[in-house]
Amino acid sequence: MSDTQSVVDPKLLAILRCPVAVHYRDKGDDPGKLELVKGCWLVSADSGYKYPIRNGLPIMLISEGEKWKDVAVYDLPVPPPAE
Repeated sequence: MSDTQSVVDPKLLAILRCPVAVHYRDKGDDPGKLELVKGCWLVSADSGYKYPIRNGLPIMLISEGEKWKDVAVYDLPVPPPAE
């Protein structure tokens, strides 16, 4: 597995939340949970935002997640492109 495809520590994944979806009031008590997809993307089912993991670091910027919002999960590039 290359550096760009590093798996996120399960403990970190358990606490990370989508910075957009955490503000949703209609998604239950814990909105914004993220799912690890393709080993290098964090995807929020609540917001649809998709955050790349580059060099083992989740890029949790709203502007980054928004860029990928309309890309289908199966079309997300592996590894995620550099900025």
